[in-house]
Amino acid sequence: MKSKLEYIWLDGSVPTQQLRAKTRIEKDFSGKLEDCPVWSFDGSSTNQASGGSSDLLLKPVAIFPDPDRKNAFLVMTEVLNADGTPHETNGRAHIEEEDDDFWFGYEQEYFLYDPQTRLPLGFPAGGFPLPQGPYYCGIGGSKAFGRQIVEEHLDLCLEAGINVEGINAEVAAGQWEFQIFAKGAGNAGDQVWVARYLMERTAEKYGVDIEWHPKPLGKDLDWNGSGMHANFSNGLMRTCGDEKVFNAICDEFGKHIKEHIEVYGAYNDQRLTGKHETAAITDFSYGVSDRGASIRIPVGTVDDGWKGRLEDRRPASNADPYKVGARIIKTVHKIKL
Repeated sequence: MKSKLEYIWLDGSVPTQQLRAKTRIEKDFSGKLEDCPVWSFDGSSTNQASGGSSDLLLKPVAIFPDPDRKNAFLVMTEVLNADGTPHETNGRAHIEEEDDDFWFGYEQEYFLYDPQTRLPLGFPAGGFPLPQGPYYCGIGGSKAFGRQIVEEHLDLCLEAGINVEGINAEVAAGQWEFQIFAKGAGNAGDQVWVARYLMERTAEKYGVDIEWHPKPLGKDLDWNGSGMHANFSNGLMRTCGDEKVFNAICDEFGKHIKEHIEVYGAYNDQRLTGKHETAAITDFSYGVSDRGASIRIPVGTVDDGWKGRLEDRRPASNADPYKVGARIIKTVHKIKL
């Protein structure tokens, strides 16, 4: 039997990398990651190399069954130079301190866009729908737009073994969210990227675009932007039962604002304005159940006796989860307790 292996990678587009993919046919494939060969591609066509030296390598890092194609697999890869070293666009290589003790829950927001009007689904051409208010977790044809795409994507992710923990319509019309939980920054990043790939490919069938920009409707309009809120914990946070531990972690994050914002997504200044459930990009704050803070301490963490997680609300919807997870681990590891 011949299998289709869809090799997925991140290109060299700036300021936000785009997904690329191509299919490889393998005979009698085992379905195991270790049996996925390293492959090459033309980096000069993806803004990653010059034409005179364009061969780059795709190293498989995760594999999932592909429920939408026959005898097929989704293979997430990282980009290497021809000599096997990480390419400068390889975000996964930023994970210098991989630690499966860290658990990540990413809340991935996005807009479904009409490619003709360049507006979200639910927006009339040249105008606006009713102001936001009824759309968050809304039901009905005048409140939820593109649900069939979202539901199909959810089924595909679950069948592929991606750990999606939920979906919901978001605050703006045409805006949705899915949540993914995984252990380790690499594993979490792999799952988010493959879920994004499946969303792009599913919407493609319906002639719809996915807009990952954190503020596609502009910072001056009264419409929410899109984030990728990063929930995280490690063993200490899950077991300590000590408010001081959580305050110390938040205080440490406040010492590294620049380093976090640098990897939290392009155009995030348009979203982090202090409005629409965000803190200003120039500020840093934290608080219990505070969605207007940089870091929210969930009320569940407090109710469980100060055991649980924190939510960094600053990462944008277009952020690279590899880089976000790597930075969170690095900052938490700086805590001296």
